[in-house]
Amino acid sequence: MPASDAAEQPEPTWNRKRLRSTNERLLLDRLRTGGAASRAQLARETGLSKPTVSSALAALEEAGLVHEVGTHAPERGRVAVLYAPDPAAGYALGIDIGRSWLRLAVADLDGSVVARADVRNRARTSGAMADLVVATARQVVAESGARDVAHAVVGTPGVYDEKQGRVRYAMHLPGWGRAGLFDRMRDELGIPLEVHNDANLAALGEYTYGVGAGSRLFAYIMIGTGLGMGVVSEGRLFTGAHGGAGEIGFLPWPGRHKPETLEDAVSGVAVVEAARHFGMTGHLTAKAVFDAAREGHPAAVEAVRLEGERIAHTVAAAAAVLDPDLVVLGGGVGHSVDLLLAPVSETLRTLTPLRPKLVPGRLGEDAVLLGAVATALGTARDVVFERRSAP
Repeated sequence: MPASDAAEQPEPTWNRKRLRSTNERLLLDRLRTGGAASRAQLARETGLSKPTVSSALAALEEAGLVHEVGTHAPERGRVAVLYAPDPAAGYALGIDIGRSWLRLAVADLDGSVVARADVRNRARTSGAMADLVVATARQVVAESGARDVAHAVVGTPGVYDEKQGRVRYAMHLPGWGRAGLFDRMRDELGIPLEVHNDANLAALGEYTYGVGAGSRLFAYIMIGTGLGMGVVSEGRLFTGAHGGAGEIGFLPWPGRHKPETLEDAVSGVAVVEAARHFGMTGHLTAKAVFDAAREGHPAAVEAVRLEGERIAHTVAAAAAVLDPDLVVLGGGVGHSVDLLLAPVSETLRTLTPLRPKLVPGRLGEDAVLLGAVATALGTARDVVFERRSAP
């Protein structure tokens, strides 16, 4: 066919549809990241023609994805209508499953949390815990008034094996590795649900909402019931070939009587054991030891110093392998990082010339939950756009 004839052929329908969808998504993303704007402003910033912008905004408004949020009156010219994404076009659900607490939150598409529940995890079996998650999720969704929860993300200790449908290495949640638990939760909630390691989500939470923003590569070290690490590089999680990157708790550690793991040496349980070794008595928790150290109790001070030295070995290992520009300390010890920073930094100077910046996490116990919300939002926004903009 001559080139002139080919040029006269009408553009295929699917190409026009794709172009319209691309333009609509471009405008929606610009409104979400840059704030409310008028048609003229959007045309200037995106390079699209004014008629194209008007047509795309009309389609987005009809689909319920954008709405008018006010007007702008310039010194010259006509009053311009301002548009912004409609946050109620869809919702995302974040779930943090820990040994002691379940934390759930529903967020609108702007990322604002509209309902939340924090529930003591008193379940004694994995089945009971799954039931508690489902019941609490239904409750928080109902309280939010959300009509369309497009996606949910669960944070859990261990590594989720998608092929087998189960969590591996969640030693602190007995029975949690049973196959089918998450499939059951998906079915009962009726919401697409994905599962991620809790330390990974905490790292994403700190990157999105906390101290990690702008970091090129940072490591979030979660110290609590167990020990884990999440790595964010250029805004993306690094999870390794099988999802096990960051499982630093499995690194070997020379114990006093037998070989141990780094988790045995650094977790909250290790703080309590060290405090007892140095002479503390009574019913002890990691928090109680840190509180006593803050008041100057000699045995507690020694236990915290030892914990800091061991954390320094963890940081040194991460620095040698990853070369992060930032290391964030969080998890259950987050409330007491101020006591740990000095011994960690002092020991780190004796261990390695690689000394990344050390800071406490900003999000505290909400890091995993907010990371789950942020991850769920990324998918929910795509799902809602595709669903609502489809013919």
